[in-house]
Amino acid sequence: MLILSGENIFLIVLAVVWLVGAILQDLHRREVDNIWNFSLIGFALAYRLAVSGFTGNYWFFLNGLIGFGIFLFLGNLFYYSRLFAGGDAKLVIALGPILPLSYSWLVNVKIFGVFIGGFLVGGSLYVFAWSLALVFVNFNSFVKEYGKQVKMYKHYFNLSLLFALIFGGLLYFMESDLFFSSLIFLIFPMLFVFARAVEEVCMIKAVSVDKLTVGDWLYEDLYVGGRKIRKNWEGLSEKDLKLIRKKYRRKVMVKYGVPFTPSFLIGFLLVLYLAKIGWF
Repeated sequence: MLILSGENIFLIVLAVVWLVGAILQDLHRREVDNIWNFSLIGFALAYRLAVSGFTGNYWFFLNGLIGFGIFLFLGNLFYYSRLFAGGDAKLVIALGPILPLSYSWLVNVKIFGVFIGGFLVGGSLYVFAWSLALVFVNFNSFVKEYGKQVKMYKHYFNLSLLFALIFGGLLYFMESDLFFSSLIFLIFPMLFVFARAVEEVCMIKAVSVDKLTVGDWLYEDLYVGGRKIRKNWEGLSEKDLKLIRKKYRRKVMVKYGVPFTPSFLIGFLLVLYLAKIGWF
């Protein structure tokens, strides 16, 4: 079966529409509704079952189930390794029934690899570009915070310089062409301090209680009605949110991340492009 065949066109259009919808939600509200992600799973599997019933080839449906199982595992792996937030992990899971676009699992594994590599590499470039845009908008504040972070993490730079000298010295005496690769050690602390400065200046906001949502990340622990609500990776729970809205009157410092959903569209479009040129 060709990846861009008639059977798959509906799945491809469905995925693109749902990805664009998720991106719009993420950009507007910094969250993607659970029902949006879960409905994609339902529509994709229902379509696969209908096509299988019509054609008598139930591998089309079973492939969707297998893909769902694989990405259910991957989504949870990304979430519990703290690579993705909950909404992003659920969107990855929702794409599971879509992505097995071939009856050959050798091809499907390639599709999975291209999709994951596409959203990780493409997503990293996109996040870096977004961060640069934030720096440009908040340049003066960023410069001050960057200097502050450099002083705070000065020992990182010293350790990196030490490792660069040791590694570079070894490569030099070994007459290796990779001598200049030791400079990579100097880049890491710069990127770390850059990310910290962007976070402190551009991604911490005071939010009124009525604008808080489930999953929001607290910047610092919050004391409400004698109870301590800890900042954590999962963000605010429904129970936490109800307590804050009931007993807290001041604005809450919330940490926002870069909306990551566009990265999944990048990965998916990369799959479609490579399919079009016959790479698979």
